Amino acid sequence: MPRPCLQRPDRQRLRRRSRSSNPMASHGPGARPRRIGLARALSKRGVASRSQAAAWIRGGRVRVDGRVVTDPEFPTVDGLHVLEVDRHAVGALAVERRYIALNKPRGLVTTARDEQARDTVYRCFDGTGLGWIAPVGRLDKASEGLLLFSNDPQWAARITDPGTGPDKGYHVQVDCIPDEARLRAMREGVACDGVVLRAKAVSLLRAGGKHAWLEIVLDEGRNRQIRRMLAALGIGVLRLVRVSIGQVVLGDLAKGAWRPLTEVEVAALGGG
Repeated sequence: MPRPCLQRPDRQRLRRRSRSSNPMASHGPGARPRRIGLARALSKRGVASRSQAAAWIRGGRVRVDGRVVTDPEFPTVDGLHVLEVDRHAVGALAVERRYIALNKPRGLVTTARDEQARDTVYRCFDGTGLGWIAPVGRLDKASEGLLLFSNDPQWAARITDPGTGPDKGYHVQVDCIPDEARLRAMREGVACDGVVLRAKAVSLLRAGGKHAWLEIVLDEGRNRQIRRMLAALGIGVLRLVRVSIGQVVLGDLAKGAWRPLTEVEVAALGGG
């Protein structure tokens, strides 16, 4: 049976379809490279989801060729423009995934930029050449200990998800020796600013004189949760050190030092 001829409109559609599938919209020496929106370009390079990248762009955190751009649809060309997030260059190709544990010193803020020009946690990575990495969760300025960083947004989202994220362990020095009634109150829940704050587990590590160290485990991550909960019970915090996140422990990592997570740790934390 003879094959039916394609009518002209079908041939035109096929030609259009062929051209649209080619990243070079035309052929020959005058071909123009394909342009994509800035948020999509960052997502393709593996540093953030498209929606997260768009939020960064609107917030003024992204530069193209040294200039701040606030339009997520700003046209870019792969390999042509230099993209930066928080002044950290983003490679033209999908970046190597990095998963890092830092022993955060007290006095540093967990942010890439600080309006008050205070030292940030990124000071600990000066000269390392790690490229763009972001904190996975936070520790406030006065707190110290285990803080994770990664350039894998999906992995980070699984860890910070309040419903499925891992437990976090803290050693907390307080200005008194809490009795069992106050320890029980922390486990059962303390009303504070219209919400109930509670710890999954609380125990007395050691006590001496007028001070004590508590071990506190949280299975949720409310802002300044431990400090607020203890303050509601009339207890002051002298030091707060995060010592574990899921199966990752601070161990003997020196203050201000960092190490890559092992493959086992990465998988255990993020389900990867």
